[in-house]
Amino acid sequence: MFRSLSFLCKDREEKYQYIFYNDKDKYMTIEHERMRRFPMEWIERLNQSMNYIEEHLTGEIEYEQLGRIACCSAYHYQRMFTYMAGITLAEYIRRRKMSLAAVDLQSGAERIIDIAEKYGYRSPTAFNRAFQSFHGIAPSSVKGGGVSVKSFSPIVFKVAVKGAAEMNYRIETKEAFRIIGVSAPLDKEIENNFMAVPKMWQDTSENGTVLKLAGMMDTPLKGLLGVSVCNDEEEWKYFIAVSSTEMSDEFEEYIVPASTWAVFSGTGTNQSIQVLEQQIVTEWLPTSGYEYANAPDIEVYLNADPQNAQYEVWIPVTKKKV
Repeated sequence: MFRSLSFLCKDREEKYQYIFYNDKDKYMTIEHERMRRFPMEWIERLNQSMNYIEEHLTGEIEYEQLGRIACCSAYHYQRMFTYMAGITLAEYIRRRKMSLAAVDLQSGAERIIDIAEKYGYRSPTAFNRAFQSFHGIAPSSVKGGGVSVKSFSPIVFKVAVKGAAEMNYRIETKEAFRIIGVSAPLDKEIENNFMAVPKMWQDTSENGTVLKLAGMMDTPLKGLLGVSVCNDEEEWKYFIAVSSTEMSDEFEEYIVPASTWAVFSGTGTNQSIQVLEQQIVTEWLPTSGYEYANAPDIEVYLNADPQNAQYEVWIPVTKKKV
């Protein structure tokens, strides 16, 4: 949300994190409270990925390449970016393009259709819609001059250390295990999944699928599982499933590969799991000595009380190479 030249990011207990615009240095700075240490290597990777975005705003931005720069998958990169920056990666790229497009329009040297193509828009209509959404005015108004436009500067990641908070977790290595359930494709633009996945949970709860799956749990791993299978760059899927040895023609089978997970426990409303996941990515992961591994993310829902849910978040990890 814009407040003059600043905007507020996810604010937990009024002291968590802010993103603010530094008019003198012309970049955006991220402050994180409650961290002991933030390795510079991790910061450097993120900033290198920001440089890659800047260099390709008029070309193709490959999410897989961003993941390679940050040493994680494209899926995990988008998750990290969203939690760190407070906006999705796709929205950040849109804002940067629209900010630069306004500068190009003000110069008056290029046609609107050429500027639209320059920033990857196949039609003037799509460009006009994106431009008006960001600036609140049509591109033609800017080309005429004498109007105000918004500026959205590149993000530079920095950290201010202001304390720390305890987080309880365990590192668990598991052999491959079988799950059964229902799946749906995940969009490569992670923001498009923010509505699709909750809708999938709602539908499976209402049509009786969740109850059927709950009755098929027969392994030591209890609870309903939300499994994000994004370790294959070609196909991303989200499963609502249980760990089971039962055979079923009604449900899809998936073998979760052997991996090591950092497992965090939490309680609260269903929305509180998002707060925990943000805390894991922004506070625990950078200082843990681990980095994302190429394996599924798993959410384990241990009870059905939406107001006092008990859950676990499993983050696939591997030891950082020294």
